[in-house]
Amino acid sequence: MTAQTVLYIVIAGVTAFALAVFMYGYKTKYNRSLSWLFGILRFITLFSLFLLLINPKFKSETYTVEKPKLPVLVDVSSSITSLNQEENVRALVARIQNDASLQDKFDVSYFGFGNDFGILDSVSFSDKQTNINKAFKTTNELFKNEIAPTIVISDGNQTFGSDYEFSSLTFSNSIYPIIVGDSTQYIDLKIEQLNTNRYSFLKNEFPLEAILVYNGKDAVTSRFVIRQGGSIVHSQNVSFTQNNNSQTISVSLPSTKVGLQRYTATIEPLQEEKNKSNNSKVFAVEVIDQATKVLIVSQLKHPDLGALKKAIESNEQRKVTFMEPEKASAVLNDYQLVILFQPDRSFITVFLEIDKLKKNTIAITGLKTDWNFLNSVQNNFRKEAANVSEDVSGVLNLNYGSYAVEDLGFTEYPPLQTLFGELEIKVPHEVLLQQQINGFSTESPLFASMEVNGVRTAIWDGEGIWKWRANAYLNAENFQDFDEFVGKMVQYLASNKIRTRLEVNNETFYYNNNPVVVSAQYFDKSFVFDNRAQLEITVVHFETKKRDVFPLLLKNNYFEVDLNSLPQGDYSFTVSVKDEAVSRSGNFTILDFNVEQQFLNANVTKLQRVATHTGGASYFSDSVEVLIDSLLKNEDYTAVERSQQKVVPLIDWKYLLGLIAIVLSAEWIIRKYNGLI
Repeated sequence: MTAQTVLYIVIAGVTAFALAVFMYGYKTKYNRSLSWLFGILRFITLFSLFLLLINPKFKSETYTVEKPKLPVLVDVSSSITSLNQEENVRALVARIQNDASLQDKFDVSYFGFGNDFGILDSVSFSDKQTNINKAFKTTNELFKNEIAPTIVISDGNQTFGSDYEFSSLTFSNSIYPIIVGDSTQYIDLKIEQLNTNRYSFLKNEFPLEAILVYNGKDAVTSRFVIRQGGSIVHSQNVSFTQNNNSQTISVSLPSTKVGLQRYTATIEPLQEEKNKSNNSKVFAVEVIDQATKVLIVSQLKHPDLGALKKAIESNEQRKVTFMEPEKASAVLNDYQLVILFQPDRSFITVFLEIDKLKKNTIAITGLKTDWNFLNSVQNNFRKEAANVSEDVSGVLNLNYGSYAVEDLGFTEYPPLQTLFGELEIKVPHEVLLQQQINGFSTESPLFASMEVNGVRTAIWDGEGIWKWRANAYLNAENFQDFDEFVGKMVQYLASNKIRTRLEVNNETFYYNNNPVVVSAQYFDKSFVFDNRAQLEITVVHFETKKRDVFPLLLKNNYFEVDLNSLPQGDYSFTVSVKDEAVSRSGNFTILDFNVEQQFLNANVTKLQRVATHTGGASYFSDSVEVLIDSLLKNEDYTAVERSQQKVVPLIDWKYLLGLIAIVLSAEWIIRKYNGLI
């Protein structure tokens, strides 16, 4: 409290005293006892009111004792089951939970990791993938500025994600792995990885790359075989030694028949091998007789062109060609979709040919677009553009109904650049992305699609698409989400298929260690997306004829169902709408591949290196008591007393307001009692 505030309080006290004396001490009509009583009450009232007007501020300091954090990360993937360590892991978790000294010293929290990372509700070991890297990164973010030694209960085997050993180098706390699983090294031959395309074209060849790994000391020889049905399509002998313990086999296989073609790659097991499930892998290729050809017409060289090509060709069914306007007009009929990148007057023959052939198009506009030309050469949209650039973001329209799309967090993406002006679309259309500037909508579309007389067209008014693709990678560490977003856009615009009220989207085959997802959209008779509909899918196994029915759940502007509970096999399905005579049918195949069964041992060496990098120590499951004892005795992990100082204004002190109310009430009651009111 400052000296000036103290002076004001003194003046307030003197003033309140003077007023009270003047009111009840100078020429008063009350008796002596009432004068004193009323004077004191009035002094308290006036002085309290003056204090509220002055509103002095007081400092208050509170002290809290903060225990160090102890996150416990538990591997809940199915590799724990494959190594017969389920009960061991449950016992370790229970041992930590039941240790009173540990709970008293630390603020213990439990997390599970497998496909994802989250709070540990139950230890089920059902996840079909393991991402230890994500568990480390998320834990580091949660406890970055705190004392938080981290216990990791795992076999150390990771099936996807970046190498967790490298992410541990930036971990801000010590990691204490409890290693579960057999550390004994057995002789083992396995197919470490198979790389192949998802699609191939008829009468072409598709590449296959197989990485074969050997664990053992003696020199061995085996045979690598690829079978299709009962036929051997490739075979070769392979040899390994302790030093030369891996081989990469590259072969090309012919595509002779349209449709889903299934193969089995096998490295013949050694007689003394313990785990033979990792000697074979099933893979499939869908053979198609033609690709979707996309032509990008551009006079410019721009990073957006490379981003578009990468995103579109992430699906092998699509091929992209670049061409300048002067050459493009002669070959337009060879392509299902034409992307017009920043068109200007050199595109005149291209537009004339597009109008003649009724080709589907996307116009991508930006700072180099000649809007005077574009306004005159087509009638679907118009923009009175000024020669001033502006930065615009995109907001997803969740009611967009032409195809299903997920929100990738577009509002957080870097802004695109466009010319200032309002984009007016003059034909019936749907807006997928709305323009936004500094959080305010411009009422202009950023991306909109339209269909006129069976011809599908779209406008994307903004350049800098490459930044969006790069940002998607920063968010998810892969381009998959953004590439799927662009892929769906291209798939819709490249097709002339008549739109139906029920649209179903599914893959022809799935690996059962990945999500098995079927999505659908349902529209009312006016072709407006109906989010009140109840959709269900009936799935029938071809061999067993077992029938399963699942509901589709609403997700933004589409319905979706996860069928990961189904076993491997061939299935037919029918998606139907309750109380409506509308349905769609199809087929898909689930291929068996459990990557979590590929491991014989715990990855002891890597977990030990992680512990060393972070200043921790590794322990085997039978040494958990030693770990607990070391954590309890470690003086670096002690409770910290924190003080918090707050400046509190007097007006926030509710007791003073209560005092004023009590004093005024008391004065009124006394006056009433003595007949003075």
